[in-house]
Amino acid sequence: MFRIMTAEEAISLIRDGDCICVNSFVGIENPVALHEALYARYQKTHSPKHLTVVSSAGFGTWDENGNAEGYIRDGAVDRLICGHFGAMPSTKKIILENRFEAYNLPLGCISHAIRAQAGGIPGALSKVGLDIFVDPRREGPGINQISTDSSFVKVVEVDGQEFLYYKLPKITVALIKGTAADRRGNISFDDMYMSGDALSICQAAKSHNGIVIVQVDKLVDQPSRPRNAIIPGCMVDAIVVQEPSREDDALKALTGSFEIRYEDWNTWTEKLENLTSAHRRESIASQIIGERASRELHKEDIVNIGIGIPETISGFARKTGMLDHITLTVESGHIGGFPASGKYFGAMIGSASVYDMANQFDMYNHGGLDICFMGALEVDRHGNVNAHRGPGAYAGIGGFANITARTPTVVFCMTFNTKGLAVEQDAEGNVNILQNGVIPKFVEEVRSISFSGRKAIQNGQKVLYVTERCVLILTARGLKLLEVYPGVDVQRDILDLLPFDIEVGQI
Repeated sequence: MFRIMTAEEAISLIRDGDCICVNSFVGIENPVALHEALYARYQKTHSPKHLTVVSSAGFGTWDENGNAEGYIRDGAVDRLICGHFGAMPSTKKIILENRFEAYNLPLGCISHAIRAQAGGIPGALSKVGLDIFVDPRREGPGINQISTDSSFVKVVEVDGQEFLYYKLPKITVALIKGTAADRRGNISFDDMYMSGDALSICQAAKSHNGIVIVQVDKLVDQPSRPRNAIIPGCMVDAIVVQEPSREDDALKALTGSFEIRYEDWNTWTEKLENLTSAHRRESIASQIIGERASRELHKEDIVNIGIGIPETISGFARKTGMLDHITLTVESGHIGGFPASGKYFGAMIGSASVYDMANQFDMYNHGGLDICFMGALEVDRHGNVNAHRGPGAYAGIGGFANITARTPTVVFCMTFNTKGLAVEQDAEGNVNILQNGVIPKFVEEVRSISFSGRKAIQNGQKVLYVTERCVLILTARGLKLLEVYPGVDVQRDILDLLPFDIEVGQI
């Protein structure tokens, strides 16, 4: 039976050695009051300690002194298993200092492994991850030198087919953020940007006789409509009421509490950018890439657009009217709206549907998208892409591996090189490379594999690499130069800068 508690009382239920699973998505919908109460308790008592923390998409707030950063930094956590670490600035730094074990698994594979535990099954099978870094025959999921646990990912064969088997530690504590609890303890998510895997996490904890702690904005007398009660009260142990600070009206656009017509998407996007100071002056190179990549869209496409340079594509799709004829999606479970970016990544303006995150990855994993647009840090001669690990830096794979594994058309949007690159384009569309960057993006061998060119060829995927000067395509023999933009010198601006030979098509 649930009880209404303070955050401090609820956190006192957590024991040393527990495995906590957090329902959140990168920087949104974190149960901040619970994390802060855990840190306060740890500072006073040095307990709970020896914790394992699991999160499909990460659980930061872009603040190195906020949310869970403090108790992770001070030593309460022995193991961290996440899909993405981007919103956790302090944590992702100290991971590389070998302060504790840290593992990076594809976001969707963690989500499915949580759902498996909810059903009493130890782990989940997936073809996602084969032949990329997480495959134990390559690197495995360990991020630093002390992360050597081999139990999280194994290669198995079922009915003559090869899979990866993803297995998580037994979840014993669920930390959830919801909108409201009714008098029966049922939890609704009406004003939330997403519900993530809240129900599966609670079920997984209960399957191991664990506890469920939910932070809500308010208590309500009227019971929720049955379909709106994402978590039934019988699964909840502690409810913590934390009245939210007043949010700008622009954020209401992300809750789905009112209809936002297609023609108003741009207005609400501008309001969010004004709120977060997220206005970015896109470089000429990014604009060139976005315009060219957007031409790969077709009517009725179901699409995922990544962050960074790929975000420019939606602007060009709007100009051509194509945006009105495609369906955009986001990993957190949204279908049919316009993705928010920056600190609100994972939310959507004008969504048509929001469902559990595991269900979204069901669609991604079986190739339910028509096309995706992703960024890239490095590409090698075999078409392999590194999108998750830079020199001395680590963001994590997130949903990238799931999205790109089976999508029929994969478009990587990237500059040819970086750090110092200067480009101009005249009114006729001619591109002039004024100065090349000092860091190449095309390399002999990528630092770590996020996307396997070999697997893509086996799967029959169309893979393009769209840059500010040319387009390359993946073939069974490697990369092939498919298109060179007007004004670009093939030899000087492309071939001479590559560390390997490529096939040159009819330009």
